[in-house]
Amino acid sequence: MIWVLRHPRATPEMLGFIPSFLSERDPRPAREQIDSNYGHGGGWFPSRGMTLGADGNLHYPGDPPYQLIAETRLRDEVIRFYDCSFVAIIQPDGSFEVARLD
Repeated sequence: MIWVLRHPRATPEMLGFIPSFLSERDPRPAREQIDSNYGHGGGWFPSRGMTLGADGNLHYPGDPPYQLIAETRLRDEVIRFYDCSFVAIIQPDGSFEVARLD
């Protein structure tokens, strides 16, 4: 999987271990892979109330926008990494889940 850095100051190191939680060889969707491979961090637990802006940033009421840092694809899913270790998994129909992986 190729991670594309989207923020001008982004570095591959900012992603930490997150790329290692996903594999194209694993037939499971991204949510299931992260849930099982991020076990030490508690797995995948969606955050509620987040919205995705047309600018690609993540929004939560009362917080400044969370900047898009990097993204990749896993088959038909888009996985985005944001400030503060938020990760969004976006489905082809536009639905999505966000969890904090810190």
